[in-house]
Amino acid sequence: MDPLLYIAGLVVLFLLWVKVKGLDYVIIHQRWIFVCLFLLPLSVIFDVYYYLRAWIIFKMCSAPKQHDQRVRDIQRQVREWKKDGGKTYMCTGRPGWLTVSLRVGKYKKTHKNIMINMMDILEVDTKRQIVRVEPLANMGQLTALLNSIGWTLPVLPELDDLTVGGLIMGTGIESSSHIYGLFQHICVAYEVVLADGSLVRCTAKENSDLFYAVPWSCGTLGFLVAAEIRIIPARTWVKLTYEPVHGLEKICQRFAQESANKENQFVEGLQYTLDEAVIMTGVMTEEAEPDKINRIGLYFKPWFFKHVENFLTENRSVVEYIPLRHYYHRHTRSIFWELQDIIPFGNNPFFRYLFGWMVPPKISLLKLTQGETIRRLYEQHHVVQDMLVPMKHIQSAIFRFHDDIHVYPLWLCPFVLPSQPGMVHPKGDEDELYVDIGAYGEPRVKHFQARASTRQLEKFVREVHGFQMLYADVYMDRQEFWDMFDGCLYHKLREELDCKAAFPEVYDKICKSARH
Repeated sequence: MDPLLYIAGLVVLFLLWVKVKGLDYVIIHQRWIFVCLFLLPLSVIFDVYYYLRAWIIFKMCSAPKQHDQRVRDIQRQVREWKKDGGKTYMCTGRPGWLTVSLRVGKYKKTHKNIMINMMDILEVDTKRQIVRVEPLANMGQLTALLNSIGWTLPVLPELDDLTVGGLIMGTGIESSSHIYGLFQHICVAYEVVLADGSLVRCTAKENSDLFYAVPWSCGTLGFLVAAEIRIIPARTWVKLTYEPVHGLEKICQRFAQESANKENQFVEGLQYTLDEAVIMTGVMTEEAEPDKINRIGLYFKPWFFKHVENFLTENRSVVEYIPLRHYYHRHTRSIFWELQDIIPFGNNPFFRYLFGWMVPPKISLLKLTQGETIRRLYEQHHVVQDMLVPMKHIQSAIFRFHDDIHVYPLWLCPFVLPSQPGMVHPKGDEDELYVDIGAYGEPRVKHFQARASTRQLEKFVREVHGFQMLYADVYMDRQEFWDMFDGCLYHKLREELDCKAAFPEVYDKICKSARH
């Protein structure tokens, strides 16, 4: 009993300390305590529940039968909204804190919430090489199922909780995107409930305008209820080569060369300073050299970005073999490198071995419990941005990031941008190689101001015909926004489908200068 009494005593002392200091003080100044004691266990419960639920539903083959009923229920809600006069805009009824985006969607409180409880994998068709899924199915679900039967998505974005709907209505990218493009480019069909309650299926040949307009529209053309996505054969391992590179010019040169090499199935760069980076290239394989296997996804392993940083001291390339699913979710446990700001000792071996199996906390729970004070602090002293710029401008873009925000590491991910209709396409008539530069962390420049510094980045990105991912804070005014994005097809569809009275314009939904 002595150990139990000791633990009980510590708990009582902790609760008394919280009472004296106040819960707000603890959450703001000692947030790791709250995260470790409450959010990590809750996150495990969430994960177990949703994993078991998805497994049971798929094994019972009940998802397709329930899907049709769910679609009819969404159609009923939309038609009732219209019958009642359509007095406010519509939006999904999913709480804003459940999304991976750090943005707070206050419109949920003023718009008509349409409940969309659709989180299942409906069908895997290996003959057509297609998986059909509902919009709230996430990447963790898809890899768990597809990899177990020998298949995978050509583009599988990093974090487990990213949903299909978010990756289509917003966007998604992975280190295979230099071959396959963005997440939208591996989708072959969407099923959408429109503003009048009708259900429409669209492909590149059938209702093609809608098919190309849906990506990046952020749910302002209709409600996505299903998507068909390409799948490809999976292999057991990823043979990953780490190449340390020094000097910005050489970093940009090597990264562009490897990105243009289609023999590389995966290309990624982590830049740790202006002049130091590790460029990683990978291919899927069935064979692995036993002494070079690294199961990086095991809970006690070092965080991936810390593991990669060790290669900067090498004067040669190093090869490892990583299990495919571990590779896909290599940044999940540390939420790229964001978790080091929440749990500063999270990569300590002692913590990893004892508590690493509970990491990471759910981003949705972090949002739910952050409070207004932390939200404001993050907004003013923290950067989470992905800017997509043509590969030919990578060097000037990295200089810009360095001067304006000075956040490291930077995530470098190449992608090919096809010349297709829609909000995002190259300036010319040909496909073009781009790079996603991701900055996540606390800026190290003295003059950093969230609005002014981000607007400087946005201005540069517009000038080089790049694009800003819309999950993050966007400070552009309306004219600047539509200078960056091509709104021709989008606005045409808004007129034709009577969306103007049913859904807000995408700018009004996501930009800070328009949100209220």
